[in-house]
Amino acid sequence: MHMKKAEPVKGQKSFLDSFFKLSENNTNVKTEIIAGITTFITMAYIIFVNPNILMQSGMNAQGLVGDAAVKAGISAINDPVVASVFGATCLAAAVGTFVMALYANLPFAQAPGMGLNAFFTYSVCLTLGYTWQQALAAVFISGLLFIVITVTSIREKIVDALPQNLKIAISGGIGLFIALIGLKSGGVIVASPATLIAFGKFTDPHVLVTLIGITITAILMSRGIKGSILIGIVITTIVGIPFGITHLEGVKIISAPPSLAPTFFAFDFQGLLKLGEAGMVGAFASLIMVVITFSLVDLFDTIGTLVGTAQKAKMLDKNGRVKNMNKALLSDALATTAGSIFGTSTVVTYVESTSGISEGGRTGLTSFTTGVLFILALFCGGLVGIVPAEATAPALVIVGVLMMGAVTKINFDDFTEALPAFFTIAIMPFTYSIANGIAAGIIFYPIVKIATGRQKEVHPIVYVLAALFILRFTLLPE
Repeated sequence: MHMKKAEPVKGQKSFLDSFFKLSENNTNVKTEIIAGITTFITMAYIIFVNPNILMQSGMNAQGLVGDAAVKAGISAINDPVVASVFGATCLAAAVGTFVMALYANLPFAQAPGMGLNAFFTYSVCLTLGYTWQQALAAVFISGLLFIVITVTSIREKIVDALPQNLKIAISGGIGLFIALIGLKSGGVIVASPATLIAFGKFTDPHVLVTLIGITITAILMSRGIKGSILIGIVITTIVGIPFGITHLEGVKIISAPPSLAPTFFAFDFQGLLKLGEAGMVGAFASLIMVVITFSLVDLFDTIGTLVGTAQKAKMLDKNGRVKNMNKALLSDALATTAGSIFGTSTVVTYVESTSGISEGGRTGLTSFTTGVLFILALFCGGLVGIVPAEATAPALVIVGVLMMGAVTKINFDDFTEALPAFFTIAIMPFTYSIANGIAAGIIFYPIVKIATGRQKEVHPIVYVLAALFILRFTLLPE
């Protein structure tokens, strides 16, 4: 007895179509999946770069920090803590992206943010002296704070309070700072007792590989090739083999996911206050500065990405707002909280999501596809471990270039806007601290406005933030 195959009822929607509202958004399953793959390829460089940056905060079995960690050749292959950071990076990206897909139904992907991982390592750990366990605790607190300000009206008030030019300057300053980190880690820029900084030796194989990587990635980016940064990392890693920079001993392309035990719930809340060193007031001021910076940079980075991308893709509602904006922001906050638990720095919405959206991605099915690929990446830890710092340094430089583009929108014709913006941008690389740059901009903004009788242009929240930053520098000088 043969049974007839059930024919789909005309007009009946598939589960994916109904759940993600594909028809309503003029898209289909094939388009969404291709878009999701495109987004992953474009932003997958983070699984190479993030462990390389965070290991310099001391997140390695030897506890080495800064250049010492890089010179030791620590990687996901030979270090269980770095391998755990790699796993945390993939899981945090997957969780955040899945929440964005299933809760907000938007085609945006998430992962540990470039700039915030640098702030975590170079400002919080290397400059302020916190341990990475204490820094993770600060990220966790900022995640909870972000959840609170997202489900209340506080988020809108903070967004409205900060001047637009300062918001833009934060992005540009972080770009310059990231580029400096990349040039430094690749040996292109070195310390000099005579001039403070100088060019490295171009005969050094480390410098040569870095410059080759920058050139290759720049060419790929110039030609508009999707996944240019990831491709650049791969090619530079291969180029590093004959130079003795890339080591292939014991490499396994496919391997079991790494254990998260070294970084999972590795919070040190008690040490975060550092009461013995600075006293209650100074420690509290420092903590407030760190948490506020984590939260503000995450907040504006995500809002800027969502609004800018949605405008280009015509994904705004009738009121000109991003569809499901609050859900998207809450997805970001939940991802940051989860990421800190796994063992990584703040998670943000990635501007690289525009690559998938440009391929037609319009719903959460796009981001869901990207999330699945981040889960699959967990099985490639051995491959990630062979990538040297010289191969990820070009990625930092290129990302810096992309972020610096924001400064063209700053109003430099108005000196009361230009000066705070300039200090925000310049102080970040000059003091090797994102937080210092933000603080400088916020402190100088009310000063120049008051001096010109334009104090009404300064929101009361900015005065509060300026006072907090002054308190931080006064009571807890670096």
